[in-house]
Amino acid sequence: MSDDQDTMDEWAAALAEAEGAESGSEPEVAELDELKDSAPALSSDEKRKLDTILDIPVTISMEVGRSKINIRNLLQLNQGSVVELDRVAGEPLDVLVNGTLIAHGEVVVVNDKFGIRLTDVISQVERIKKLR
Repeated sequence: MSDDQDTMDEWAAALAEAEGAESGSEPEVAELDELKDSAPALSSDEKRKLDTILDIPVTISMEVGRSKINIRNLLQLNQGSVVELDRVAGEPLDVLVNGTLIAHGEVVVVNDKFGIRLTDVISQVERIKKLR
């Protein structure tokens, strides 16, 4: 778990540095009101159940776009082939968890690795509407 936290800290620091470099100035520090925990305290049984759920692995994927082609054209693809996608350049990517859209984001490069900066998180209400 420590390695995951170290990686997240590195990403956060690199993103903050990249944002400061893009703006040409020091990043602004926002004054935040203290968060108040409005949720009721959890019992030990509820905490145990929540801990069990938090350890379930999920698959997160980023979708650049989609395309439908017939099998004949699929079999003709080789190195250097270009497949046209249904998205315009610069349009946000979809962020999916276990195949469910949860957010939109943009590609960033940090320390020679690709990453995604979330630009819009889909609300729970919107996700439920899409299920119907």
